[in-house]
Amino acid sequence: MVRGYFHRWERQLASVDNNRVVRPFEWGADWVPDAERRTGNDEAVVTEWAARALHDSDAWFAVEPAGEYGTAPLPPGAAPGERMVTFASAITTPHPENNTVYVRYFPASPKPRKDGTPAPRRAVVVLAQWNADEGGHVGLCRLLQRLGISALRLTLPYHDRRQPTGFERADHIVSSNIAQTLQVNRQAVLDTRRAVAWAHQQGYERIGLLGTSLGSCLSMLTGTHEPLVKAMALNHVSPWFADVVWEGLSTVHVRKGMDGSIDLPDLRKIWAPISPHAYLDRIDDRPALLVYALFDLSFPLHLSREIAREFKTRSRHATIRVLPCGHYTTGVAPFKYLDAYYLAHFLRKEL
Repeated sequence: MVRGYFHRWERQLASVDNNRVVRPFEWGADWVPDAERRTGNDEAVVTEWAARALHDSDAWFAVEPAGEYGTAPLPPGAAPGERMVTFASAITTPHPENNTVYVRYFPASPKPRKDGTPAPRRAVVVLAQWNADEGGHVGLCRLLQRLGISALRLTLPYHDRRQPTGFERADHIVSSNIAQTLQVNRQAVLDTRRAVAWAHQQGYERIGLLGTSLGSCLSMLTGTHEPLVKAMALNHVSPWFADVVWEGLSTVHVRKGMDGSIDLPDLRKIWAPISPHAYLDRIDDRPALLVYALFDLSFPLHLSREIAREFKTRSRHATIRVLPCGHYTTGVAPFKYLDAYYLAHFLRKEL
């Protein structure tokens, strides 16, 4: 009875977004960089590129700090002291708007420890969910700020200020274009690593990641390749990128574009470089929080439980929290407050 109630509620909230477009399937070989391309037809080019990326993910996700960091105007409603930091993305896409990264910075004063000694300077890079607008997770950033943790809210590729003219959704980062999805998620990881590098340059001693939904996946990809990251808070989790697209409520339109062109095992294999499952062997004893929802139709429950089991098996410092709601209803009171408590309490304790 409760499950049915939440599932109906989830579908109702999902239906509010009526601008989803079913786009045709493409291998997207033109998104494979020339320096990383091998000869063959489009399917062969993309499949071989993905295999090499998985084989040497350290090289695929390698990035240097940005050579220059700038500033941009803040949106209306920004509080005094906030700042918009900008830098060039390490990947140049065909859309100029997408090639500048925006990081909204919420600086905090470190709070002293209970014994009166100075606390380390702490910062968290925050990655919101797919299609989040410019205000997404701002409240959470300000909560962290009040707790003495600076927050860096990163705009994901093809979102808000990075969205090309004429697009209403961030379709480039999750789409039926196979190589495009790989490359744009790779771009998001490199952007996040550059944001971490900026925080390190500012003197932050303890740097963490907080990601929700797609942002959770990107946080794990970053955290397993970035040694400066000391803790990860992963909010809505799955081991497989492909399975979420194949089964999830939020991605029905993406799946429709793929029907008849590729099956799930092949998609899972090609999208393995952007799937947390590929990097489970990199899980160490850095603290990690995994939050999932009992009635989630977008990140199906069996997938969330699978990765939670893997973390608990591999790490002594994995914390699992379960929300009594669904994916979309996580953003509704009282569940959003419980979720924020789990995330903020973890980061305050472990950073």
